Amino acid sequence: MSLALVQSRALLGLEAAAVTVEVHLANGLPSFTLVGLADVEVKEARERVRCAIQNSGLEFPNNKRITVNLAPADLPKDSGRFDLPIALGILAASGQLDPRRLAGHEFAGELSLSGDLRPVRGALAMSLALHSGQVVTRLVLPPGSAEEAALVPQAQVYSARHLLDVVRQFLPQAPDEPPPEPSAGWSRVTAALPALDVMYPDLADVKGQTGAKRVLEIAAAGAHSVLMMGPPGSGKSMLAHRFAGLLPVMNTDEALQSAAVASLAGRFSLARWGQRPTGSPHHTASAVALVGGGSPPRPGEISLAHHGVLFLDELPEFHRAALEALREPLETGSITISRAARRAEFPARFQLIGAMNPCPCGYLGATHKACRCTPDQVNRYQSKLSGPLLDRIDLHIEVPALAPAELVQGAAGESTQAIRARCTAARAVAMARQGKSNQALQGQEIDQHVQLDEAAVNFINIAAARLGWSARSTHRALKVARTIADLAGAPSVQVSHLAEAMQYRRNLRATPSA
Repeated sequence: MSLALVQSRALLGLEAAAVTVEVHLANGLPSFTLVGLADVEVKEARERVRCAIQNSGLEFPNNKRITVNLAPADLPKDSGRFDLPIALGILAASGQLDPRRLAGHEFAGELSLSGDLRPVRGALAMSLALHSGQVVTRLVLPPGSAEEAALVPQAQVYSARHLLDVVRQFLPQAPDEPPPEPSAGWSRVTAALPALDVMYPDLADVKGQTGAKRVLEIAAAGAHSVLMMGPPGSGKSMLAHRFAGLLPVMNTDEALQSAAVASLAGRFSLARWGQRPTGSPHHTASAVALVGGGSPPRPGEISLAHHGVLFLDELPEFHRAALEALREPLETGSITISRAARRAEFPARFQLIGAMNPCPCGYLGATHKACRCTPDQVNRYQSKLSGPLLDRIDLHIEVPALAPAELVQGAAGESTQAIRARCTAARAVAMARQGKSNQALQGQEIDQHVQLDEAAVNFINIAAARLGWSARSTHRALKVARTIADLAGAPSVQVSHLAEAMQYRRNLRATPSA
């Protein structure tokens, strides 16, 4: 009888829980049993591992009773990431590898039937979790996954193209025997971080819409959420898809966190390194697709938009449950997926950009086409957005349709680069003052950092009382005013800043003309 232990990792949210692959070979009726709360993809590893070992010219112990345990037994395991550690455990237990030399290494990789290694999702998330937990180990991963994991500073990552490339590094050898020379498919990966300067679509492409551009500038400077309402073709989508370019350049930590979430979903691309994501799910998306879920839990669109933008076009057409699920993440910047046996937390600090038509036909208030909706239809359509959700959106703006002359003959607007410089400067002022964006201020921080002058205090008290604002609405107006003051370079919030902030929280609902 023989036993071998190989180390690997399972992903639960952004955590990388340690998994010990225990392989036991015993006499008895030949069998291959895999236990340890394994999903279907993991159980199918039995056939992949068997064929990969045999087609690589290695000996598979067909006459043995093979038991593979993925410990701990109560931790869910999914995907084909355990193929490589299972294969190495069988080879070590059968004496073809030295089990002692496997110590200090962790393995993950899916095996093809020929023994080639295929990438696995979540490699960057796994490496980042190890770095955050100060776990020192050598990661052995397939090509593609190894380059992802090596982006984490000080990570020790090795790339292997084939099962034999890994086997050659851990063959039994005498004490005085020199270490094996690396094969062509085995290499240490030390990826240099790419430059963080990326290109975005230019806001100058959008002609006119000065008011909407001003709102996007405020939103980018203070990390505020935006709701745009206007008729079809007024430029809402163009504005939203250019908003990410107004945000400050990502730092390395933000880029790693954003890329780690994308890696969990298998969407990471080195070509988009440092680019703030813009998620734009279809309005038929479910609540699980937006906030995440499943078993084991996987990130949703709000987490994939971490440190970026979540653009929800045709906002009232989304399922009510999906929209209401956004309320807590908009406040906290994270989402916790709780199930009976497990819970996983994903980051979700995104900026929401919503777009909607004013009525079912879309032409309420338009000058070029008459609206045929009744007041009841308009109210029913706009009431799909609940008051608590609208209360959490900082900036509301109407985007009118442009006249043909302005659209065809209008001059190009201000460039993204120029607006981003102002937004970055205002964001830097807020960070130096309070260590966070204005939108993230809570409780006493609002009183401490908003810094209203005496006239502004009287103004906000009277305005909030007359408009019937909730406490949340008042606080959000104060935070928007603080951002406007930062853009203007003012040390304190004045009445003019509050007046501009208040017009962005006015009721967007209107009644159709007779």
